Amino acid sequence: MATNRKLGRPTDQRIAMLKTLTTDLILHGKIETTLCRAKEVKSIADSIISLAVKEKDNYETVDMKVVTAKLDTNGNKVTEVAKSKNGKEFLKVVKEERIEKRQKDMPSRLNARRKIMTKINKVKGVDLPAKLFNEIAPSFDSKTVGGYTRIVRIGPRRGDGAEAAILEIIK
Repeated sequence: MATNRKLGRPTDQRIAMLKTLTTDLILHGKIETTLCRAKEVKSIADSIISLAVKEKDNYETVDMKVVTAKLDTNGNKVTEVAKSKNGKEFLKVVKEERIEKRQKDMPSRLNARRKIMTKINKVKGVDLPAKLFNEIAPSFDSKTVGGYTRIVRIGPRRGDGAEAAILEIIK
């Protein structure tokens, strides 16, 4: 009977720890941890990467109308004076419209993005599913199935003697 390792933690702490380790692996490409934790994270990361490889090209490019504030040469918003209904004057930001090409996910890719987000944490300023789809997945075009990560044993840890390992994404 296949079961997950308990890793000496209650369920909520264990899930949070594995999510954080998986997020760090995707963000940095390499993490150093204990061997047991590395084995658990390897299975999660391989499933996420295989999902990204399968869905990496499943999108369409569409033209979208984008409305933004007009900026001057210094990068400040351009304003103009406008009058309200009762005759008072106020400053109004000038808007400009333009058409941009954007990627629109197909339903299966959107579902894959949502599955990935359940297994990793959000990182401020970084879109990790986009990083998976656009950077990591294209490097595995030739691979057919699995083997996206590697565990390298580095011996016992100095403080407590636990077996340490490096988990890295194979490029």
